[in-house]
Amino acid sequence: MVDLRVDFGLLVEPLGFIKVLELIFSIFVFATCGGFQGETTLLVSCKGVVNKTVTAAFAYPFRLSTVVFSAPDPKHCGGNWTDVYLVGNFSSSAQFFVTLGVLVFLYCIAALVVYFGCMHMYRQNSKFPLTDLAITVITAFLWLVSTFAWAKALADIKMSTGASIIAGIKSCKAPGTTCRFGSVTSMRTLNVSVVFGLLNMVLWGGNIWVLYKDINLQNQPTRIS
Repeated sequence: MVDLRVDFGLLVEPLGFIKVLELIFSIFVFATCGGFQGETTLLVSCKGVVNKTVTAAFAYPFRLSTVVFSAPDPKHCGGNWTDVYLVGNFSSSAQFFVTLGVLVFLYCIAALVVYFGCMHMYRQNSKFPLTDLAITVITAFLWLVSTFAWAKALADIKMSTGASIIAGIKSCKAPGTTCRFGSVTSMRTLNVSVVFGLLNMVLWGGNIWVLYKDINLQNQPTRIS
């Protein structure tokens, strides 16, 4: 049976305080990225249609190549309008980023349970802090990789849903058809997700040093004066 000794005093120490921040920041990562929904619109004029708004709705995990614009009218501009899809599939980067956030969230909960309820066991067995350190090193590296991969994907998503898409739409080049870019949903929340990814990277990197110092202090022999 586990000997639980609940003590929240660790909250005022770097080890516990940083872990709480890591928990909170991981929530912001998957909340700001995983919950995103947006759309991009075009204004199309063709036979019998003037400035008709056509819409392509996209969301996490950003498989844009499966997203199609709505037709300007039931007759598809007299047969000149074919299905128009957005370009790109950024699901791997987005899902990697969000999945890491969820896994980190779960790990932080488990770590905090150990910190606040079983710290005496954590201090007595060197395997616990060494495992904690190893996981922290790996997680810091994964935050580095996933954040930069997601930042690159986000830049591509903005390109694939912005005004530049008109140049690649063949239906807009048909005789008697004109297309103008309408709007695209603001991606501020996705920008925020990148910022929190960077903050997580820095936070977990700093936690490596905190854990390393903590392990060194534990390994120092007690001196009797």
